Amino acid sequence: MLPSQPLLHTAVFALTVFQALASNTFIAAVYEHAVILPDAADEPVSPDNALALMNSNMDVLEGAIEEAAQQGAHIIVTPEDGIYGWGFTRETIYPYLEDIPDPAVNWIPCTDPTRFAPAPVQERLSCMARNNSIYVVANIGDKKPCNSSDPSCPKDGRYQYNTDVVYDPEGKLVARYHKYHLFRGETQFNYPKEPEAITFETPFGKFGIFTCFDILFREPAVVLVSELQVDTVLFPTAWMNVLPFLTAIEFHSAWAMGMRVNLLSANTHNISFAMTGSGLFMPEGPAAYHYNSKTDEGRLLVAELSAQPCLSPNYPPAINWSLYAASIKKFTEEDTFLGAVRKDIFTFSELRHKAGNYTVCQGDLCCHLIYQMSNKSEDEVYVLGAFDGLHGSLIKYHWQICTLLKCKSTDPGACGPVETAQTKFEMFSLSGTFGTNYVFPEVLYSGVQLAPGEFEVLRDGRLKSKHGTSKPLITATLFGRLYEKDLPHPLRMSPSRNSAVTQSP
Repeated sequence: MLPSQPLLHTAVFALTVFQALASNTFIAAVYEHAVILPDAADEPVSPDNALALMNSNMDVLEGAIEEAAQQGAHIIVTPEDGIYGWGFTRETIYPYLEDIPDPAVNWIPCTDPTRFAPAPVQERLSCMARNNSIYVVANIGDKKPCNSSDPSCPKDGRYQYNTDVVYDPEGKLVARYHKYHLFRGETQFNYPKEPEAITFETPFGKFGIFTCFDILFREPAVVLVSELQVDTVLFPTAWMNVLPFLTAIEFHSAWAMGMRVNLLSANTHNISFAMTGSGLFMPEGPAAYHYNSKTDEGRLLVAELSAQPCLSPNYPPAINWSLYAASIKKFTEEDTFLGAVRKDIFTFSELRHKAGNYTVCQGDLCCHLIYQMSNKSEDEVYVLGAFDGLHGSLIKYHWQICTLLKCKSTDPGACGPVETAQTKFEMFSLSGTFGTNYVFPEVLYSGVQLAPGEFEVLRDGRLKSKHGTSKPLITATLFGRLYEKDLPHPLRMSPSRNSAVTQSP
């Protein structure tokens, strides 16, 4: 006699939990989704048409979730905007929104879909998790009514939020997060009144969650790791790649290393918007990653990660980011010039020889580089650069950057972004007098590829190659954030919380 469906599900769920508990590792998945976008519309579509589009995307996501579960994954992260896309106004997004309750209500939408208002998207996501005995992380839109007693209530009587949801292997809603740092034209959504630090426990560690642009700020990203001590961060994103320092795989891998935590990064895939780059990133480097700017297909990544990285024998030590650079008795600056990288004015020095020892300073930051090139291509120019200042046109936040960087042309003043290079390095050692403990080490090779296992960060703050670069180098960078020097957000407390944000990242 076959067991009933509820009993069968309970047995599968119990086995999944037991397997996770029996190991110090877990299997994670991220899916880079080529989102099916809505047609441009000036007026809202019908709820049926909105649901049809979302179901088309969820059909694809369901296939990825099933495949991940078949490969033994305990959790899968899907991208920001992965269910309905983008290009909305406040009015045209409305048919795509659902009222998402607080997880404290203890709700399994799959088995009790009518407990609250109609929620077909939540019901389907819950069933995907339940039917595959896997944690499912997705990004949808939340709507919350408000009235005139709330002075911040929008004129249409509702708040609308960019929202992450997490369902456990039984299909229960266990986490809900409202994105705090809206990016560019996300005028369809509101800013939450306060940043939310959302965590939840699993049999394989403590998890936190935030979305896309949030990663560049202290709240909630740093708070989750430094204060709430999560083991793994879930990161739905719709990330437009920005060379030379902020491509998705480059910065997200560096953030995981700098914060010494797992980061499960699921990006949307749309090459016309320069969106690609997902990964399963560990404190010691990427377990798996994907970057493809040539094709239109999505991609599933699955890898085994440490459930508690801080207990792993490979866990990197704490780093004093300024120790080595500050110990150099006397900085001797080379000939320098100013040059712009994405509107930020860097102080640069050109690396004129195959080997050398260079120092460049700006503000409170001095950057020190020792290097030796394997081959010095005559038509390529490399520089050592320093930047210490505010970045962004509307939202202004403070960067400190030391970078070994390939310039765009033989004019060293043209140090704009490049994707390819020809010069390899036998060795490099980069350090800086950073005024922050939050520094993220980046190494990016030609073709926008990472360099797993080919560099290390010493406890004294030096970013060093181990045996030379196996591929030509685009940049080796130490990217620091001085959160305490950020300027107040100009839109957060404005009368209208729906003003467009048009700054670059």
